[in-house]
Amino acid sequence: MKRLGIALLGAGRMGKEHAKALAGIPEAQVVAVADPQKEAREEARFLARAERAYAEAEAAIADPAVEAVVIVTPTNTHAALIEAAAKAKKAIFAEKPVALTLAETERALAAVREAGVPFQIGFQRRYDPAYVRARRLLDEGAVGRVDQFRAVGRDPAPPPLSYLEKSGGLFLDMAIHDYDLARFLVGEVARVQAFGAVRVDPEIGRIGDVDTAITLLFFENGAQGVVENSRRSVYGYDIRTEVFGEGGKVVVDAVPKTPTWRFREGGFEADHYHFFMDRFKEAYRAELEAFVEAVLSGRTPTPGPEDALAALKIALAATKSHREGRPVAISEVQDA
Repeated sequence: MKRLGIALLGAGRMGKEHAKALAGIPEAQVVAVADPQKEAREEARFLARAERAYAEAEAAIADPAVEAVVIVTPTNTHAALIEAAAKAKKAIFAEKPVALTLAETERALAAVREAGVPFQIGFQRRYDPAYVRARRLLDEGAVGRVDQFRAVGRDPAPPPLSYLEKSGGLFLDMAIHDYDLARFLVGEVARVQAFGAVRVDPEIGRIGDVDTAITLLFFENGAQGVVENSRRSVYGYDIRTEVFGEGGKVVVDAVPKTPTWRFREGGFEADHYHFFMDRFKEAYRAELEAFVEAVLSGRTPTPGPEDALAALKIALAATKSHREGRPVAISEVQDA
């Protein structure tokens, strides 16, 4: 059996999640793990059953046994590592976004195209069974013409300020997943209008970000949409999506972590997913399996460079709309 030699770049929270997923994929062989923190990279090396560990990502990219990289480093390092991996002719899986500006993103993706290497962006919801089925139903005409889209995304608590300061803001860091879902399920977005506020932590406002937001989406096909995001959901991770049309609607709802409900005097109760890594554990593995299979078989991975760029443009347009207090066409986005 052919196995794909992989370097895992980044051994933080998501890096360890990917390390565990890759260890369970028979066709994947994690050759190396790279992270500047020794304890973190050694833990990820153990989880991924990797042969070697490096302090520098560039050293892992240069390892001759490495055929592909999985980039899970801080956002502000993605573009440089994508360019380095492309130059080294390594297949690339990268967590979103490619970069925080359009110019840097386009430069990195140009390097990918020039090198002709496979590239996949980490929009894992596209591989979640519920969203896969929703897309299939829509493709089969389950709702006919789509008229409205709604997505809710709420995290149990904000990330640390040290993370938020480098994240690019709520629209690029959090809502971008919902924007990608909008494209995946409904189609291209023509313009947006976004509204943001600080309702959770005043410190988030002091660094120029928001923690609560609504984005109105206007699709090229005439459909309308709304995306609701919050950095605080006291009952746990909350993600729900609805696509409504002339013939009905398709809903991906918040579900119990286990399909068990307790009915008692006065009401009922169920458990709940607390965090996105828990809710999408299966999807994280599925997206990596798809990447490995695509590279080994010579197929084009998906979602690819065009999807990475399109979702970023929506997020940049939403950021611009919030700051300027007006609707913004996606075609206006030049750089940010």
